[in-house]
Amino acid sequence: MSIDSPHPGISRRSFLIKGSLFIASAGGIISCANPLAEKKMEMAGRIAGGNWKAGHLLTEQTRLSPLETERTGIVIVGGGVAGLSAAREIMKKNQQDDFLLLELESNTGGNAASGSNAVSPYPWAAHYIPIPGREAVFVRELFEELGVIEGYNGKGLPVYNEFHLCADPQERLLIHGHWQEGLVPQLGMSDRDKRQYDEFFGAMERFKKARGNDGRRAFAIPVDHSSRDPRFLRYDAVSMSRYLADNGWDSEYLRWYVNYCCRDDYGCRMEETSAWAGIHYFAARDGVAANADSHAVVTWPEGIGWIVKRMEKDIQPHIRCNACVFNIQKLGDELAVDYHDVRRGTTVRIRSKAVIYAAPRFTAFRTISSLRKRLPSYAGSFGYGPWMTANITMQGTPEGKGAPLSWDNVSYHSDSLGYVVANHQDVSVRRKKTVLTYYYPLTSGEPAAERQRALQRTRQEWVELIVHDLSRMHPAMERSIEAVDVWLWGHAMIRPIPGLIWGAARQEAMKPIGKIFFAHSDMSGLSIFEEAQYRGIMAARQALKTTAAV
Repeated sequence: MSIDSPHPGISRRSFLIKGSLFIASAGGIISCANPLAEKKMEMAGRIAGGNWKAGHLLTEQTRLSPLETERTGIVIVGGGVAGLSAAREIMKKNQQDDFLLLELESNTGGNAASGSNAVSPYPWAAHYIPIPGREAVFVRELFEELGVIEGYNGKGLPVYNEFHLCADPQERLLIHGHWQEGLVPQLGMSDRDKRQYDEFFGAMERFKKARGNDGRRAFAIPVDHSSRDPRFLRYDAVSMSRYLADNGWDSEYLRWYVNYCCRDDYGCRMEETSAWAGIHYFAARDGVAANADSHAVVTWPEGIGWIVKRMEKDIQPHIRCNACVFNIQKLGDELAVDYHDVRRGTTVRIRSKAVIYAAPRFTAFRTISSLRKRLPSYAGSFGYGPWMTANITMQGTPEGKGAPLSWDNVSYHSDSLGYVVANHQDVSVRRKKTVLTYYYPLTSGEPAAERQRALQRTRQEWVELIVHDLSRMHPAMERSIEAVDVWLWGHAMIRPIPGLIWGAARQEAMKPIGKIFFAHSDMSGLSIFEEAQYRGIMAARQALKTTAAV
């Protein structure tokens, strides 16, 4: 969420299956005593989420006999950013219609899904993209195609359409009863805190400029462009918390901020986050623009859903939603992809020359026949963090002492990540109503335990908990709330724990299985837009090369 420092964009991706997606109608995860629980809160709201009933086919490994058989060149499994990027690449390079994209849900998008109400469109998870740096060529090309980048100035710097750049004010932090500008805590700092800030951010700036003995930047986006120099890769073996401790950085404020960043972008606490990933957060972003600073982001009321709608436009005839893929197996020189059409209640087999698997990697252990028969040694290396997101519709706008309402609003005293104002880009001087998109990574305990606790909460408990948290930021705010809608993601995003990004497991998981190619941000170890897009495009190129040789 933050744009105070370089901040990855796509977080919160999920293949929506029972056990990996759970839904509720409103809420937060606050374990403290709740004074609002004494008063039953009657608020409008709805259950929003994925088709877990269809996903149940996967968890029970149900085997259905196909009643229909078709043929196509390439099958793409998964309609998130990776799958959509793969499909667009096939259209560009192949210039023919010989592919199909199968998506479990009724809409594409994955954790870039979005919704809307009478007040505003809003995101369900991923809500912005930082302006891309030098290595993120594919993102710049996409921005050019969509008109986000309008051209280049005399120095070769991209000129961004002002409509897409996040409007001011951009962010604020509630700390010690006062809203300050920016998310790095400033109020109440001692000289010692300030000195540690200078040391830490100075170190991050040096990492940002560093290059390895292979000539590559130490930390880059996409991850594959990063240096393999051992003096940088060694940070993947320890946690971000340990890295801070080893450098003597024990400032409460600095540690809060670093922990916030890890929870926000990676869905895990800094004690569980690889130091390489933690440093990458601060050192990898090097975006430049003619009309924006290096930390600027592009955003829309519906978040990255705005991009999803445009990415799927030209490939719409090739998309089949409500398609639960439950089996992929080799048949001679072809691959058989079996899926259950949830809407029609029938099962279809598609015979293809290649498959691009663009769903989260852990689902492949249930769908790909060879992996079901012999679970690979790396299977247990992929862990996923659960999240809760909510969209709150209210009368007026939330205010407070100090800095004015911003796009991104965070409380130092809350376990949530605060909220963004979905209709912040609205140029209206005074809003009669506002939609707040509220984010909460469930990081208090082990992911499996957090998922279980989430399932046990009632609708009423979710409503009371989320409103209690917001009321601590804005006293009496519950009087202005009209509706609360929540989506709870069971397996929202890959957790970059120590050893994942540069360990053997990810390297093994990236390898194709015959003519099955893997495309998902999981393959990078970081759940951000740039990585998902990169993986989708690279997998498409591999698949096209294979099918061209047939």
